[in-house]
Amino acid sequence: MSIFGALNTAVSGLTAQSDAFGNISQNIANSQTTGYKGVNTNFVDYLTYSTATQNESGSVVALPSYQNEVQGTISQSSDPLGMAIAGQGFFAVAESNGTNSSGQTTFNPQQYYTRAGDFTMNNAGYLVNSAGEYLQGWSVDPTTGVLNQNQLAPIQVSQAQFNPVATSTANFSANLPATPTAGTPMSSTVQVYDALGTQQSLSLDWTQTAANTWQVTISSPNNLTAAGVPSPTIGTATVDFGPTASAPSAAAGTISGITGLSSGLTASSYASGSAANLNITANFGNGNQPITLNFGNFNQANGVSQFAGTTYSLRNFSQNGVPAGAFTGIAAQSNGDIVANYNNGQSLTIAQVPITTFDNANALQSQNGQAFTATAGSGNPSAQAPNNNGAGSLVVGSIEQSNTDIATQFTQLIVAQQAYSANAKSITTADSMLQTAINMIQ
Repeated sequence: MSIFGALNTAVSGLTAQSDAFGNISQNIANSQTTGYKGVNTNFVDYLTYSTATQNESGSVVALPSYQNEVQGTISQSSDPLGMAIAGQGFFAVAESNGTNSSGQTTFNPQQYYTRAGDFTMNNAGYLVNSAGEYLQGWSVDPTTGVLNQNQLAPIQVSQAQFNPVATSTANFSANLPATPTAGTPMSSTVQVYDALGTQQSLSLDWTQTAANTWQVTISSPNNLTAAGVPSPTIGTATVDFGPTASAPSAAAGTISGITGLSSGLTASSYASGSAANLNITANFGNGNQPITLNFGNFNQANGVSQFAGTTYSLRNFSQNGVPAGAFTGIAAQSNGDIVANYNNGQSLTIAQVPITTFDNANALQSQNGQAFTATAGSGNPSAQAPNNNGAGSLVVGSIEQSNTDIATQFTQLIVAQQAYSANAKSITTADSMLQTAINMIQ
């Protein structure tokens, strides 16, 4: 190698170590950055000419070695919306490019990915991390509850109230005494909801009319006729227990027949094991409200029964109506569900957060804000539910720290500094040799 060649090689060494120093400095500066992925440095030798007897080194080049697949430490977050990925994959995120004429947020069509999961909800209801990136997910149809896995969209949470749901089904579990005490009332008053979410009382009064036969009267103090006239009694029905002519195989103490005695009341026909339902229509001032009263199953000892005893007991009651509810907050779940909670005890799944994987995540293109974009080398993105098909698991209430190690970076910094000094020494030595050669001809 000539002296000039040695000079050029040493200069390339300085450049390479400068690049390494830049990567190390970047890693140290981002040692506390959520979701940051470090960059190491690989050195590659470029030869001008090399044989068994001669070697002409040309230069050395520093190439970045991305550590996108190296897991960072997962630590607990003070924000319940903080999420970390344990394993492979990235959050799909979008970047805002402003607002439209209606003041709604608009988004850059470029798709981004990140491991920075320190999400919070902004004033527009979007989930945004500290870098200003908007979390994307699969939306849930608010009417059908069906998850749309065909398209990613920024997750936006509506803080509107939870609309009331009128009671349409009520389930009773009670025991009517086979030998009731004379004069003892056999009644239950339960609460249902009308179309406005207001609680309404519904009373069931039981009277034994014959052995194994009871008459039930359903009433409500706020029930109205079609003309709006108060009419507390909604209707009456007969309930038979045990074998009858129409249900000879029915077991003693179980429901074998229900017959509506009032206009508008219909009941299920006997079929062993099928639901023993009585369909009523109430009117609480908001129009007719059909309600199915479920007394259990024909020929089965569940729901309403008639067994030995002298007193009536209501074992259980449930209904599907709910009052209106105010929004109280949102929560993330380990399966990726984003759930809105309301003060009426209800919750609503509005989206699911998928985890996006790549064949070669180290080939992703780094962007600002700990974000990445796909490249030909990374392969196409594949969105998966957490813990499925190679995607990592979702750790809720946590965030992933930077995957750089300060001790390692300082060690590499010392090595880079010494290597830089050594290359500088090579330059001064070559310069001295050139000066000696020049002095020879003086």
